[in-house]
Amino acid sequence: MSRVLIFGAGGFVGSYLCKEFLNNGYKVSGTDKGEGSALPSEVDFYRNDLMQANEVEKLIGQIQPDIIVNLAAISSVGASWNMPQATMAINVIGALNIMEAARKSEQKPRILFVGSSEEYVISENPLDENTQLNANNPYGISKVTQEQFAKLYREQYGLKIYCVRPFNHTGIGQRDSFVLPSFCKQVAGIDKSGKDGKIQVGNLKVKRDFSHVKDVVRAYRMIVESDNCNQIYNIGSGNAYSLEDMLTYIIGLSNQHIVIEVDQNRIRPTDQPVICCYRSLIGKELGWEPQYNVYDALKEMYEYYAR
Repeated sequence: MSRVLIFGAGGFVGSYLCKEFLNNGYKVSGTDKGEGSALPSEVDFYRNDLMQANEVEKLIGQIQPDIIVNLAAISSVGASWNMPQATMAINVIGALNIMEAARKSEQKPRILFVGSSEEYVISENPLDENTQLNANNPYGISKVTQEQFAKLYREQYGLKIYCVRPFNHTGIGQRDSFVLPSFCKQVAGIDKSGKDGKIQVGNLKVKRDFSHVKDVVRAYRMIVESDNCNQIYNIGSGNAYSLEDMLTYIIGLSNQHIVIEVDQNRIRPTDQPVICCYRSLIGKELGWEPQYNVYDALKEMYEYYAR
């Protein structure tokens, strides 16, 4: 039985990815700096600080995984503006700690690093894997740098390192500091109050490509199981949804009258008008297609908060 080790397993995507690998016959180990109580019981959990190179090397040496997936990151563009130093440290130095430990490991595991659509140049056209990289925020810049180091370690040390560029994804468990869980939580809270209410929002005019997290973790597994580690794949729905339309849908799930109010503190220093994924490559080469859409995720999240 192949063993996979997931760094950042305690985060939003971690529990979904653990289930994806478990359901496909893997022995799964998860690690995080904090608790792993939300993970499936079949997962062997280890506390580990990604920023401590010695700890990372010791854990990889102990587990000898066949596959490593790194989900540990500052993963919010908004947060990255507030903590650019920490974003670069965790997203780049953390990745380097994994690569160095894998380089020294006898097992020479496959490694999957998660990038972002934020790496690409601003464009209102769908973005494919050949679109120019020109990140305009600390988060995007950290992911471009991570990919450059992955390329270096592939070429210099022969490691099988896979890089992916997922577009936005959401689902139950994502922190409400992210836009769609925030909308769902606020509207569900108003509905439960039984009174009319007001919701605080940022820029509703932007359009984003959102996927269900379950589709994204399935793509991660399929990519790291594939043969060509040099090919970077986009993961997205292929549709750009406006935040305004998604908020209208969420409000429609409530029985209360809700007023929308723009909060200037929620407006980012830079905000691309449209980000949309051109996803044909992963479908053509690996056979991946979405099984859900963002409205499935919105309904699930709203019902979760409305309980």
